[in-house]
Amino acid sequence: MNNNTYTGSILVICAYRPKPGKEDDLLEIVKEHVPILRGAGLATGRTPHIMKSGDGTIVEVFEWVSSKAIEEAHTNPVVLEMWNKFNICSDPVNLSDLYEAKHPYSDFQPIN
Repeated sequence: MNNNTYTGSILVICAYRPKPGKEDDLLEIVKEHVPILRGAGLATGRTPHIMKSGDGTIVEVFEWVSSKAIEEAHTNPVVLEMWNKFNICSDPVNLSDLYEAKHPYSDFQPIN
């Protein structure tokens, strides 16, 4: 996830495929994700974008403060607890595995 060639803030695109029956749980966690990161000083104030692919995968775009913030997140107990919740209700997906990502202009259903 961490690309040390970047300086300053870093935009990331994350994709989470909900486990069966966990769609609502995943949406709640995604909505809490960036506010928790911000509270820890790890994400910027840029508005995150949350959207859904045709197969139900949730896609999130947000901005880390820096590559150092990404490293710090991996040792922050509050963030690790939140990430555990993600693991319970979803599986990470490569963006390239989404149907929408196979086209020059990818479109998604907005959530927020």
